[in-house]
Amino acid sequence: MKRIISVTMICAIMLSIFALVGCEPKAATLKLGLGVYSTASATDATEDKDGQGQATVTVAAVLVDDDGKIVKAFVDCADSKVGYTAEGKAVATTSFKTKYESGNDYGMTNPAYGGTATKEWYEQADAFCTLIVGKTSNEVAALVADNAKGTDEVIKAGCTIYVAEFAKAIEKAIAGATVSNATKNDTLKLGVSTAQTTTDANEDKDGTNKIETTVFAAAVNADGKVVAAVSDCVEVTFTFDTAGASTFNAPETLLSKKQKGDDYGMKNPTYGSAKEWYEHAAAFDAACVGKTANEIEGLMGTDSKGNADLQSAGCTIDVSGFVKAASKIK
Repeated sequence: MKRIISVTMICAIMLSIFALVGCEPKAATLKLGLGVYSTASATDATEDKDGQGQATVTVAAVLVDDDGKIVKAFVDCADSKVGYTAEGKAVATTSFKTKYESGNDYGMTNPAYGGTATKEWYEQADAFCTLIVGKTSNEVAALVADNAKGTDEVIKAGCTIYVAEFAKAIEKAIAGATVSNATKNDTLKLGVSTAQTTTDANEDKDGTNKIETTVFAAAVNADGKVVAAVSDCVEVTFTFDTAGASTFNAPETLLSKKQKGDDYGMKNPTYGSAKEWYEHAAAFDAACVGKTANEIEGLMGTDSKGNADLQSAGCTIDVSGFVKAASKIK
């Protein structure tokens, strides 16, 4: 009997020691997903007002479990506007900020800008993301009312803005989520960077005002190192003639470069690439694992392409957009 008691006591002591030194069950790994839902429209220039191209890129990053339930989520929107004059001249935009990055300056609560909301855009986006934890893609979709705003449940949670595009981006994020080393202990981050290139119109050729919105989602550990990453890019080229009339034909479905897959065309002999865009992006994402945001910045060489290591890993395209988006996760 004494021997049995002694063994029991030893086991109890050992379990206590294990608990003290932190021998807890390892957190389950989660899937990381990035979803992009985009729309675009354009107007003609007049004598009184420049023409405008507008690209709205709604982005969602998620960590989901094996049952497809959301563990963490983050949403943002790059609502980028570019202009062109009635003389066919492209207008440069000085800077681009997402709605989340705009913070309190977005103006939803500022009466001077007509704001009547009690919470800013980023606060409402956060409220929505908090609400959808534990929900599946179908359950998130069910939170959208007929007017594209949220149901009573969403409104009571503190989100009174339109959420239909949130739900569409989240649906894509969950559908494309892949196995990663991320756990619930990691922080989910999302970086968005928008760049613009322009040409003026002339008699032979339409002018262009192109927007490229690059997005980078990452799970980051307590040391600030990326555990898992996924990136994408939406490219929209607005065109106009010498009178500033829009010649842009908005596609019924505006796909990101990753969503286009093999149809993006980098393997076309004209471009001479051995890999498609999404394959280059995947190589970049893999190279980011184990690095901090500052270390990711070091992946870019002086010519805006990747350094020798990154090119050897399979990413030989311009990575400036990737790096600028990744730098936002600091």
